[in-house]
Amino acid sequence: QVQLVESGGGLVQAGGSLRLSCAASGRTFGTYYMGWFRQAPGKERECVTTITRSGGSTYYADSVKGRFTISRDNAKNTLYLQMSSLKREDTAVYYCAAGLRPFRVQASEYDYWGQGTQVTVSS
Repeated sequence: QVQLVESGGGLVQAGGSLRLSCAASGRTFGTYYMGWFRQAPGKERECVTTITRSGGSTYYADSVKGRFTISRDNAKNTLYLQMSSLKREDTAVYYCAAGLRPFRVQASEYDYWGQGTQVTVSS
């Protein structure tokens, strides 16, 4: 089992950057495939990006490709999301998630979730 806590959200102007972190408890962080999801008001939770256990392979949704970068530091039990060139449509609650299968983009296929961190992009 793993517990996840996100941080780093906030208010940023369009075109700006933010770095989200997801701190994991326990010694098993490196055994999980990780993902970042987001949910805007009135919309379904969507997958933004995923990363394999070693960090060697990643997936990005088309909407964030070239602007967002996922990474992880297994020694620090931490997952990151570097967001650049932010747009108003990136406004959402961002969640990190842990699962046991690679490159899953459905929220239902992840086993553990953080509480979320709000990202608001203003024009």
